[in-house]
Amino acid sequence: MTEAALEGGRLMNEALDAHLGLPDVVRAAGGVVYRLDEAGSAEVVLVHRPAYDDWSLPKGKLKPGERLETAALREVEEETGMTCLIDRCLGITRYVDRRDRDKVVWYWLMRAYDGEFKPLAEVDQVRWCDIVEAMATLSYDHDRDILLRARLG
Repeated sequence: MTEAALEGGRLMNEALDAHLGLPDVVRAAGGVVYRLDEAGSAEVVLVHRPAYDDWSLPKGKLKPGERLETAALREVEEETGMTCLIDRCLGITRYVDRRDRDKVVWYWLMRAYDGEFKPLAEVDQVRWCDIVEAMATLSYDHDRDILLRARLG
């Protein structure tokens, strides 16, 4: 088994433990969505949320009974317009949200293969960036930590 597969399995176990062990938290899922540019370098998509005037990774809350991976793919498509395939688990972030609630977000590395962005009230812009630009643009350290886990650049 490869080192990446072992690490992905460890992160998935951590995510499942958090999902089962924290009953009173806001649960969300999302992705580090990438594509390859003409030179074969990775670009990732960031979303701008006008309500917070921030740049973040696409994510959103789970619906009751929804699987983590299903929620991640759904939320990414809703926010970016991109249809994706999951490559591997990137683990979780935990933080207190703007409403002072504990929040856990599960992330996956996803490759975009189709789609087109259409502005919404929740997300009014997307930006495809190389890794350096993405690290500088993201508004939150927890998003930067997840992007580093993807090891794309």
